[in-house]
Amino acid sequence: MTIGYEPIRVMIVDDSSVVRRAVTDALSSDPGISVVGTASNGKIALQRIIQWNPEVLILDLEMPESDGFELLRALRADFPNIRTIMFSSATQKGASQTIEALSLGASDYVAKPTGTHPGGYAEAVKQVAAELAPKVKQFRPPQPGMKVFQKQGRPIEELTVERALRMVNQSFGVVAIGISTGGPAALSKLIPELSKTFSLPIVIVQHMPPVFTRMLAERLDQGGGIRVVEGADGMALEPGVAYIAPGNYHMVVRQKEGKVVLAMNQEPPVNYCRPSADVLFRSVAEVYGAEALGIIMTGMGQDGLNGIRAMKTKGAVIFAQDQASSVVWGMPSFVVREGLADCVLPLGQMRAAIEGCVQKGVRR
Repeated sequence: MTIGYEPIRVMIVDDSSVVRRAVTDALSSDPGISVVGTASNGKIALQRIIQWNPEVLILDLEMPESDGFELLRALRADFPNIRTIMFSSATQKGASQTIEALSLGASDYVAKPTGTHPGGYAEAVKQVAAELAPKVKQFRPPQPGMKVFQKQGRPIEELTVERALRMVNQSFGVVAIGISTGGPAALSKLIPELSKTFSLPIVIVQHMPPVFTRMLAERLDQGGGIRVVEGADGMALEPGVAYIAPGNYHMVVRQKEGKVVLAMNQEPPVNYCRPSADVLFRSVAEVYGAEALGIIMTGMGQDGLNGIRAMKTKGAVIFAQDQASSVVWGMPSFVVREGLADCVLPLGQMRAAIEGCVQKGVRR
């Protein structure tokens, strides 16, 4: 089969020979992926990276001699362009470790199955590999020289914070963020840097399962900036608090007795996601109208596009993360190409842009 491009090169690092063999067999069936080798721990992996030149590592965290955390630190220092997908358990310990790894710079993760799969552990791993394949291929680099255009045909223009703020002439009552692949690391750079006097609530959809979202909220809350919690049904939005949607629940905002509160539901997934950024953004559009700042950040797929469109129709201001600072420029790219973003900013300028908007006027 001709695929028109070089398969993306993958290396599997896991101390279990069963996992290495099963994931290799499953990924090797995809013509867009080439498994160039495996390693049983981080020390061996580092020795073989130079030889095999992988673009993506599928990485276990708990390994003998040299674990996944040691390898991540070495990759960040010596091989920063290699993307890593964590392959870890969905237990509380595993979720906590994965959040730490993602905050250290790991790109994505897939939860390992338990040993109770009816077809045996190897079959369970093959099932998870079906989730791994699209996550691996999301890291395919763009074609050289490819330019990004808005729907109207104009090249995308990135703005400085100063120019972006000159475009803003309204007050705000909420900040709403949609984010996926690369999100924990990006949020770890953004949320803790916000001033403790930040005067708006922030509602966030980060695509993650249960336990992981709670662990992410707890980690961000320890960052020294604003308070961060996992959202819960009936919570009233408070200034200077960030609310992360819980895994496996859609999170929306509603008016209730003169306050804006959170509501959770388990309606069908939207864009294969629950929580979904589209669901949150649409509710923000209904409740806040033009007094909302919508931010679409790094992530695979197009969740958030329709919700951003609803917010934009009501007059909200929309920021999108730029391609260079995104781990995967999927969710922001759809918003930008549709001409819905008021400005496209690198992650490093996002905090200043958000705080600048808030300082120009807060809803009373």
